[in-house]
Amino acid sequence: MKHYQRSLSEFTKEYPAGDFEQGLTASEAQKRLLENGPNQLASKKTPKWKIFIRQFNNMITYILIAAMVMTLLVGDRTDTLVIGLVVVINALIGYFQEANAADALARIKQMLAIEATVYREGARKDVPATELVVGDVVYLEAGDSVPADLRIVQAANLRVQESTLTGETDAVNKSETDLPVGKVSLADQTNLAFMSTSVTNGSGLGVVVATGSETEIGKISTAVAEAKPKQTPMMKEIGNLGQGTSIGILVVAVILFIIGWILQIYSLPVLALAVVTMIVGSLPEGLPATTSVILALGVSDMARNKKTLVKTLPAVETLGAVDVIATDKTGTLTKNEMTLTDLLTNQAHYTVTGTGYSPQGGLMLNGQEVKPNQQLTNFLTAGFAANDTELVQADDGSYQINGEPTDGAFLTAYYKIMGTEQKPAYESLDMLPFDSDYRYIARLVQEQTSQQKILYVKGSPDKLFELMAQGSADFDEKYWSDQVEKLAAVGKRVVAVGMVDVPADVTEVSHELLQQGINFLGLAGIIDPPRPEVIATLKQLNAAHVQVKMITGDSPVTATAIGQQLGLAPSISAITGPEWDELDAAGQKDAAAENQVFARTTPQNKLEIVHALENAGQVTAMIGDGINDAPALKTANIGVAMGIKGTDVARDAADMILTDDNFTTMGTAIKEGRRIYDNIKKSILFLLPTSFAEGLIVFFSILFDMPLPMTPSQLLWINMVSAVTIQFAFIFEPAEAGIMKRRPRKNGQSMVNKHDVFQMIYVSLIIAGTGLLGHHFLMDQGASQAAASTLMVNIIIGGKIFYLFNIRTNNFALNRDIFANQKAFWVIGIMLLLQVLLTYVPFMQNLFSTTGVNVRYFIVALLSGIVVFVVVEFDKLLRKKWHGVKRAAAERI
Repeated sequence: MKHYQRSLSEFTKEYPAGDFEQGLTASEAQKRLLENGPNQLASKKTPKWKIFIRQFNNMITYILIAAMVMTLLVGDRTDTLVIGLVVVINALIGYFQEANAADALARIKQMLAIEATVYREGARKDVPATELVVGDVVYLEAGDSVPADLRIVQAANLRVQESTLTGETDAVNKSETDLPVGKVSLADQTNLAFMSTSVTNGSGLGVVVATGSETEIGKISTAVAEAKPKQTPMMKEIGNLGQGTSIGILVVAVILFIIGWILQIYSLPVLALAVVTMIVGSLPEGLPATTSVILALGVSDMARNKKTLVKTLPAVETLGAVDVIATDKTGTLTKNEMTLTDLLTNQAHYTVTGTGYSPQGGLMLNGQEVKPNQQLTNFLTAGFAANDTELVQADDGSYQINGEPTDGAFLTAYYKIMGTEQKPAYESLDMLPFDSDYRYIARLVQEQTSQQKILYVKGSPDKLFELMAQGSADFDEKYWSDQVEKLAAVGKRVVAVGMVDVPADVTEVSHELLQQGINFLGLAGIIDPPRPEVIATLKQLNAAHVQVKMITGDSPVTATAIGQQLGLAPSISAITGPEWDELDAAGQKDAAAENQVFARTTPQNKLEIVHALENAGQVTAMIGDGINDAPALKTANIGVAMGIKGTDVARDAADMILTDDNFTTMGTAIKEGRRIYDNIKKSILFLLPTSFAEGLIVFFSILFDMPLPMTPSQLLWINMVSAVTIQFAFIFEPAEAGIMKRRPRKNGQSMVNKHDVFQMIYVSLIIAGTGLLGHHFLMDQGASQAAASTLMVNIIIGGKIFYLFNIRTNNFALNRDIFANQKAFWVIGIMLLLQVLLTYVPFMQNLFSTTGVNVRYFIVALLSGIVVFVVVEFDKLLRKKWHGVKRAAAERI
């Protein structure tokens, strides 16, 4: 049975004669709680052991485990131990970062726990919302969050803000009236209050009809939880790169093993160990760890300094690839503090200064501050009286409203112009609440001095103009309708204000009373002011070639005007939800690309817009805070939820949470995402050629029947310890100049281009060649194998250190920014210290088969590194000249 089909008579068994304040007994409530479970959304929590196990699910780890088994079979326990340690370290790094992100989100959800006021055994008491059961009677009042799905059974001017669930901006009047049997839309279920919505006015009682996953929010949460997880563009690239590299290395290893076995270069055990050594040397073991560390520290920095909580590590990088940001308007691009800016009477067009709900500002006419005349006083008093919202000052000095934003704008305007100490001198007699069918609110008052009864009313111009024409034959409806259109054209909501004196015997307000006619007082132009900081952020995003799409329930005229004020785009096109619904898939794809404003949209439209953008190949970020945003947040390449006003479902569906609810954080986050991507790419371009160099050394040694110059443990030292240590420098590498003027990288674009591959090849050959020459020279001089291999390790490390400076920037390494990342020099110092320990400490010598060598060997390693540095810088010079020639040729054409 649908919730909305339950009539009041169905509750008479539990609550005879409508005695809802008796409530359930404690024993019955406990029984139902045990039967149905707690009133909370099912959270699919991954066990920590599963998080740890899945860290091993990658090609590189599989190959390392196979290599570990082979070294164990040939009796090389030292290398088995070292390879095993590398595998476990990689897994631990990934595990701790993923577990920490999950714990941070759990802490946020814990902070948001609420209590509910219920009747139990005839007494009203507060209980944790998780302990609510079906049949409980919940007391609601302004400011409460609805703790479960409730069938309203008593209502006193009860209004509930449901925008997080339905997308409707205005609060909904709730009543106990039974609804007709049949299909009723969610937004029209006026006798239900839904979990996670909020009470804005009045009070009431509701019987719990659904809890937890059975609620409307629970159904959405379940659907979101069942959605398949997305893989970010970069993780696809790294996965393909790692898999392709690993397969290539395995193919070469198999071919080399077959050649060695046929030619009988080594005995079978020695050949097997040699091939394993080549595989271990060539594999970029440090790739998973380095990627995780760069992402993790980027995530940590964003949470600490940039007001952003990223739930999964790869999501932070996705920000750097974002082409489009789809966002709501109200509260995100605007302040969500309605401000009365224009006041039109039949005497003049006044402006009101100040923004938001703070009563700071004044009344202006032609640039001069003026005092209100009687007509203006009547206008302000009418706006104050025809109102059921409160304006309160918080402990921190800020002003907030409890009620409707439009009503709050009238209260603020009154206090700005009339003063905060002066309130209208009247006695309130009766009020007619705002009704979506009539679209006006009215209050009957009696003046304290004259005892005259006055009816004040404000509401939608098209509704009130009819009543004003009824009240006065001189009312020029066409003229004032034109004024409404002019205000609406610049993005302002227009409210008409009127009053009428009524006879002394009138004690109640009714629609019939208003139909007799009212007198026109004026029009109010109200705007939700754009956030000033958003304008600067949009300018930055436009420069970065990131489009911003505004998706809103507002009218296209208002939304377009706000978009123009914000500088959303150089030119703005708008489409409405009904127009969007008429399009086929191809038409929606085109419309999503061509329009910047999507007005009068439904939650389903949001999802379809995100789908259309992604189908067009755009990497899309979706910003949302409501329950209705959750499907779009889950579908988008990166979903971004608000941390303060966002719902639990939105936060669960999102990949990232803005803890300060500030759109400007997106600009900072995108810049950080681009920086992180650049640094991950630099670390990969640094890691692969140096790993390939080690593999080449072993490859040539086997092919030319030379003794193996290094052991697997030495190669793992180079690949894991030194590579990760040196690559820490990339973690702290600042963003390159002009990073926010570049276009986002293309979706599906390879991380490694043709020149990168060419550079990897020649750098690998240089490092491998200098290492083999050094090793061969020492062996010819009668040095021991341990000394020769120790020199080779230091030569490779020297090449890595100098190559680090090549990779740090696309410009020449020796420039004024060489010291911009001072931590790079600390990292190099630590690496050199580790090399000294590797070479001279007995424990390290025994573990890694090294020996103490003369200091001049370190000089040889230094000179070998300089060779790498000079060749790569010469390559940069040639490329810059070539690009200069191409640009000049293009300009001539």
